[in-house]
Amino acid sequence: MKKLVKPSAVKGTVQAPASKSVAQRAIALATLAEGQSKIYNAGNSNDCLAAIDTCKKLGAHIVGDGSKLTITGGPKNPNDILHCGESGLSIRMFAAIASIFNTPVTLTGSGSLTNRPMNMVTDGLAKLGVRCTTNNGKLPITVQGPIQGGYITVDGSQSSQALTGLLMASPFAKKDVTIKVDNLNSKPYIDLTIETMKTFGVRVDELPGNTYRIAVTQKYKASNFNVEGDWSGAAFMLVAGAIAGEIEVTNLNPKSLQADRAIVEALLSAGASLSIRENSIVAKRANLKAFDFDARNCPDLFPPLVALAANCNGQSKILGVNRLHGKESDRALTLQQEFTKMGVKIELVGNLMVVNGTSIKSAITYSHGDHRIAMACAVAALTANGDVEIENAEAVNKSYPNFFDDLYKMQVDNF
Repeated sequence: MKKLVKPSAVKGTVQAPASKSVAQRAIALATLAEGQSKIYNAGNSNDCLAAIDTCKKLGAHIVGDGSKLTITGGPKNPNDILHCGESGLSIRMFAAIASIFNTPVTLTGSGSLTNRPMNMVTDGLAKLGVRCTTNNGKLPITVQGPIQGGYITVDGSQSSQALTGLLMASPFAKKDVTIKVDNLNSKPYIDLTIETMKTFGVRVDELPGNTYRIAVTQKYKASNFNVEGDWSGAAFMLVAGAIAGEIEVTNLNPKSLQADRAIVEALLSAGASLSIRENSIVAKRANLKAFDFDARNCPDLFPPLVALAANCNGQSKILGVNRLHGKESDRALTLQQEFTKMGVKIELVGNLMVVNGTSIKSAITYSHGDHRIAMACAVAALTANGDVEIENAEAVNKSYPNFFDDLYKMQVDNF
């Protein structure tokens, strides 16, 4: 599917999509809890739909739609392969959850997920006594529990998602679990996992030195849960407002634990005009200046930050390139490639991305099957000197299916 974005000003109000990251966690934990849970505002992203399908195979009875899901939990050994779509969180989370069974469970995925290394999943599980096999380090992955427990050390430098899975599965271990994490990145996502587990009745004790302890005397309890708006999706709309007009994004919790809430800090650093309200953020166009930003804890912000930096006066520097290589695409290279088409010079210097602000040019761009690349190109197109075409634009369905509808509604006139 191709989408065309014409240069224009933007103005209006849009509701942030449901956080797929929060929704997947809540759906998984409701599946692990005995009894009936209700999940509100889970959304209809592809990642969320894949999590629902996986949880049904894990024994959950799930009815409803994106506005309300009723989940009757109580995990059961699946009789089928668990297919996690293209969701990195789901494969890492459900691989650990599958280890609560004493028979083999196979998980697979599609698209770019088939090329992502699974060692960060198998390393931690193996240390907890789980047997794991992969296809030369890639999918499919087969795990066989039961998970034993004990004290382990894991590496958290590449992703926090495997740790999320280990934490979720730990209450089912034979003995208490203590996990020490070296080089922990994306800690806000772990905070989010811990908070969601608490809502479903399981406490994680945080010890000094990025160490987490989970007592096995605990059981998950059914709960009603409201999925908050997604800061990573909202970031694109906030950048659109900051570079091309004025947009209010509702359904946002300014106190959220989501790492991508840091987009507010980046926008302020760039000189954007922001109004922070109880349940929304308003971003308004201003004279934007180059900024420096550390995105190591929030690497998903790189694409909207590049769209922002391209519209700033001067040279912006974004730290955390090393976190971009295991995404839906190699985002460091795809951002460089696609924004070069639009006349934006991007330099990669070790762990640093340097973006030179400039006038955006008309171009034909390609998403590389990456939802965030598609959205970044579309937002940058608002200030281009002509139309920008995005090929493979359906990639946005992974996280924000209504993105283009929302963006088109905000466009009001040509510059």
